[in-house]
Amino acid sequence: MKRVVVLLSLLSLGHSAPVSSCDSLLKPITISTEQMLGKWLYVGGSSDLPGSRSLGRLMTSAWLNITATPQSNVLNLIQTQRIYGACSSLTYDVTFENSTMVIEKPFYLKEVYLPTDCSDCLVVYEGVVSGKDTFTSLLLFSRRKSVLPAYQETLQEQAECLGMSAPIMTDPNYEMCPDNIPPSEGLSALNSLLEAKMGHRVARLLDAFFDMFVN
Repeated sequence: MKRVVVLLSLLSLGHSAPVSSCDSLLKPITISTEQMLGKWLYVGGSSDLPGSRSLGRLMTSAWLNITATPQSNVLNLIQTQRIYGACSSLTYDVTFENSTMVIEKPFYLKEVYLPTDCSDCLVVYEGVVSGKDTFTSLLLFSRRKSVLPAYQETLQEQAECLGMSAPIMTDPNYEMCPDNIPPSEGLSALNSLLEAKMGHRVARLLDAFFDMFVN
């Protein structure tokens, strides 16, 4: 129950831009399972996960492939990324019900979807609880490699409403990773990163370095 309360507080949406504007930008939308399925290309985002700012500059491309499973409320995700020239892939299952994606173990993740005028985009607002740590992310995906500047500006406004750092956008001229990379089991790998406290300190130092010296 404590985890759910923390997530609800993380996802209680507000507020550095005008409240009326933020209310419309941050009101979760309804999305069906069918709309979630298929390939989503990562366009950019903001996160307070340790290392996310430096990773956002070293990761030149990423995409998700979401497929149905025999269980009506369970989806399978394959996540593929190119980091510093090397491609890797992870796979994991999630629960998807009532326009909300949830992972219960080994950490708690809750994901809702925010408004955008981009017809083939997905704006993800995500909260993660790992032990006593909580993290949030705001991510933009599209069916295409790039989106119009107006849609990126909306993401920027949503980040401001949430009090998050400015989103880091990918270069639309990136090289895609192939589809045939054998994926490893993703949740254990992600959990190891979340639990690595010493790694968090190093990652935050890297984030500060990249924010200070890398445009």
